[in-house]
Amino acid sequence: MLNSFIGVECIRCGRPLADNLIFNGCPHCKDEGYNVNYKTKYNYSKLSKMIKEGEKPFSGKGVWRYRQLLPIKDHTVPITLDEGDTPLRHLKKLGKQLGLSNLYVKDESRNPTWSYKDRLCSVAVTKAVEDGAEAITISSTGNHGAATAAYAAVAGIPCVVFTIPQVPDTMKTLMQSYGAFVVATPTPIDRWTLMKQCVKEFNWVPISGYVSPPIGSNPYGIDGYKSISFEIFEELGEAPDFVSVPAAYSDGLYGVWSGMRDLRELGLTEKLPKMVAAEVFGSLRATLQEKSTKPVSVDAEWSVSFSIAGSLGTYQGLSALKESDGLAETSNDDETMKMQKALASTEGLYAEAASVTSLVAISKLRKAGKIQEDDKIVAVITSTGLKDPAETAKYLPKVPLVEPNLSNLSKVLKEYYSFGI
Repeated sequence: MLNSFIGVECIRCGRPLADNLIFNGCPHCKDEGYNVNYKTKYNYSKLSKMIKEGEKPFSGKGVWRYRQLLPIKDHTVPITLDEGDTPLRHLKKLGKQLGLSNLYVKDESRNPTWSYKDRLCSVAVTKAVEDGAEAITISSTGNHGAATAAYAAVAGIPCVVFTIPQVPDTMKTLMQSYGAFVVATPTPIDRWTLMKQCVKEFNWVPISGYVSPPIGSNPYGIDGYKSISFEIFEELGEAPDFVSVPAAYSDGLYGVWSGMRDLRELGLTEKLPKMVAAEVFGSLRATLQEKSTKPVSVDAEWSVSFSIAGSLGTYQGLSALKESDGLAETSNDDETMKMQKALASTEGLYAEAASVTSLVAISKLRKAGKIQEDDKIVAVITSTGLKDPAETAKYLPKVPLVEPNLSNLSKVLKEYYSFGI
């Protein structure tokens, strides 16, 4: 192995971790009024030399095929469920409707717990085990908690999940089914308050963030998302023009961007994509519009895209957009549910509501002339619609009862579905 991990540093000021607790964010930036996450650092020289000499440094499958670019020691055994290697699908029908000839989706619903959080959790839980963790904890509205619970089960360590009452029962069941100890707090901020106390008092390892204002999740785990970029690059043979990712605290957005930067550092590409933050209420969009140096807070409420329906973005998300000359766009509930149905009915892919915001953002940017017809675009579909089918059902007609004759069938199909036979 040729592990290239050399440490962590602040995303904003570049200071090393020193004696700080990595999960609390950079104290120097906090003193200056910025809440900022850490990022990992790598020495690319050995890998880039191998590539120049025609060697293939990566082997294996999924996320761990790229373990030299993950913050894990060579001798550590990964905690894995064979995550990664998800399909990159060319959406020809939906792309035509949206005026795009090169629209692709990275279908992350094919991961073991049906979301891209598996990539983060595989790396974060492996790191936690490597560091001797006796328990892990997380604040989650669903996907992140389910993935953490599953990987904790594989690792054989306890997992405590803090959630909120409004989360769909399907999500709560999924988290509990993996053996996690799931509790709900009255408000979202209460989750972070209690979780932070547990980290301090019991040395539990957090897989998500607990800092307010938010900074993002476990920096080690975020590197798991880099594998999305590596897989996209290998399949396309180049970096796309745009990559759109659903964004709240922007772990995925920043992780994918980090992977693209790695590709450049390894000498595999000069071209890098513009990142697109697909939001619900538009904190990062407002931040770009106001040219602010820190995320701007916006009004927020409950949304069908509850997992990304926050009022405040993160510095890591903003940095990914600024470094890539990227864009941000919003998706309201009506736009989201229409896109969910369009994707399923044209391409056979039933995605979670929050997932399809990546496509809504692309569609709106195309209409605004910020994306061109021939641009090569990848929208990340983060999870399956089966995580919250009850919400989808609200936007569909009730299944009618039909009498066993063709006359009644014809009437019912016409009345309910506008389909004539």
